[in-house]
Amino acid sequence: MDNISLSTKQSMLFSLKMAQLTKAMWKSIEKDWQEWIKPYGLNINEHQILWIAFHKQGASISDVAKFGVMHVSTAFNFSKKLEERGLLSFSKKANDKRNTYIELTEKGDELFIETLKVYKQDTYSIYNSALPMKEVYGKFPDFMEVTAIIRHIYGEEFMEMFEKSLFMFEKEFTEEDGTLTPIIPSK
Repeated sequence: MDNISLSTKQSMLFSLKMAQLTKAMWKSIEKDWQEWIKPYGLNINEHQILWIAFHKQGASISDVAKFGVMHVSTAFNFSKKLEERGLLSFSKKANDKRNTYIELTEKGDELFIETLKVYKQDTYSIYNSALPMKEVYGKFPDFMEVTAIIRHIYGEEFMEMFEKSLFMFEKEFTEEDGTLTPIIPSK
């Protein structure tokens, strides 16, 4: 595509629109997420690290940073706090001494699953705000355009991990009376 044919004004308006909309959406999600995990003494980065460790058993700190969209030092520091609480264990692989790997401990696995069990769909504004669209169109938004943009920014590996985590979530959990429960043991 010829970038010269696009104006600076179009670029600025697109970037501003994307920034404002995603920031507003994130603020809502962040507030709801923090309320969800507050009783467990977790912050969003810590919960996301537990989530990544759950789905990608034996994740490297680099993997956590990449898939958690955080700096490597952030991934390491929050993982260290989780290790101090007995929720994660650190290790090195015999064939890869350069990278540090994390894995959920039994306590971490139980805590993560407990956070999923207490999730209440009707307390999340982003979900409730999408319900009218689901009623009209019969489905939730699929974010095709946003997914394409993220694919160009973070690459195919990121999107594969994202899609795999959604698939694994579908496969590993069931819903019973509005509560998520594991279908198979995570370890």
